[in-house]
Amino acid sequence: MRAHSRFLIGAIVATTAAMLLTACGGGKVRTSGGVPVLRYQGWPSQVIIPELAEELGFFDGKVKLEWQGNTISGPQDIQSAATGQVDFGGAFGGAVAKLAQSGAPITAVVNYYGADDKTFTGFYVPENSAIKTPKDLLDKKIGVNTLGGQAEADIHTALKRVGLTDQQIKSVQLVALPPPNTEDALRRGQIDVAGLSGQFQQRALANGGLRPVFTDYEQFGPFNGGQYIFRNDFIAKNPDTVRAFVDGVAKAIEWQKTTPREQVIAKFTAIIDKRKRSGEDASSVKYWLSVGVPAAYGQIVDGDFVRWEDWLRDTGAITGSLEPSKFYSNKYNSQASK
Repeated sequence: MRAHSRFLIGAIVATTAAMLLTACGGGKVRTSGGVPVLRYQGWPSQVIIPELAEELGFFDGKVKLEWQGNTISGPQDIQSAATGQVDFGGAFGGAVAKLAQSGAPITAVVNYYGADDKTFTGFYVPENSAIKTPKDLLDKKIGVNTLGGQAEADIHTALKRVGLTDQQIKSVQLVALPPPNTEDALRRGQIDVAGLSGQFQQRALANGGLRPVFTDYEQFGPFNGGQYIFRNDFIAKNPDTVRAFVDGVAKAIEWQKTTPREQVIAKFTAIIDKRKRSGEDASSVKYWLSVGVPAAYGQIVDGDFVRWEDWLRDTGAITGSLEPSKFYSNKYNSQASK
């Protein structure tokens, strides 16, 4: 499965490079009623931070969002942004670094998720499972939301820290599953371990009978996990639009930190109910606990990418020096400098 993951990474990079040839020369934002419109992908039965920012009026009338459908993963989302299918996308820092190191002309502008003591990614098994520690994961099947994403990096890091070799780590089979279905796959015995986060993690724990083998919060403490990115040509042609977007997202991050949980859940529920997207409902929103972004206003630092460097090198995703300052900027985050 690791070899498959490396093949997938290579295919994404090659496809992105080819599609960027057709995206060159573009980048000018479309307007509606004189307001810039940003195309984006969402997640089913969830409210992403830009959607919350728009609902709360934090874009100050300077940005409108236009939903293009749902993404299947962070790596897919930023690839879509890099190739011009949407205007911005978000993924975990390792995927952003990987795409940038491949030569994609992108810039990360704000953190949008991470981990704290309430919100994190955990790897869960049934209470009666013989799996007790990361060393017990050899030859096991682990359900993750995507290959090449943070869950894979978390697993790799945990196994390296307990002394397992790259060859031993390859015996762990990663199975890509939609987050809403991962709990059910674990309970049916289709996988041995489930990587769970957010509302789907809390729903699974509320259903009972599961325990964690390890969590990324245990490994790293509080950390910023992923960033929103724009294409460089888009930023060059629309700097004020990017600034309005980033400032709105930054305000929405802090709003979630300072607003009572019940009010946040009520707002998420109202947003989902109002948009009436096919096949989704707000039933799992009640499990929301925190925004999970430690950095004030989502400010980015080198460490948000360097954290994943060993995994990126061990899996062959990058070679040469990793210089995060070349592919992220806080320039458009007016809130972060206050």
